Amino acid sequence: MRLDKFLKVSRLIKRRTLAKEVSDQGRIAVNGQTAKAGTTIKAGDELTIRFGQKIVTVRIDDVRETTRKDAAAEMYTIVKEEAL
Repeated sequence: MRLDKFLKVSRLIKRRTLAKEVSDQGRIAVNGQTAKAGTTIKAGDELTIRFGQKIVTVRIDDVRETTRKDAAAEMYTIVKEEAL
């Protein structure tokens, strides 16, 4: 699945266009390497996302095309959150 679509489906980022912009700015890393919006991700990958004043690292547990809002948090596990 594409990175931007995963971020939207998992609700880590609300809109896919915003997810695309954030990834194209180089603020997302997949397994330690800077990723673009079209980067293919799979279960087991680790994402590091820079949100303004904090960095969130999550591990992808499940990849689904669609999900309900209450089940979206099951797609990933937060490994760590740190403030800048």
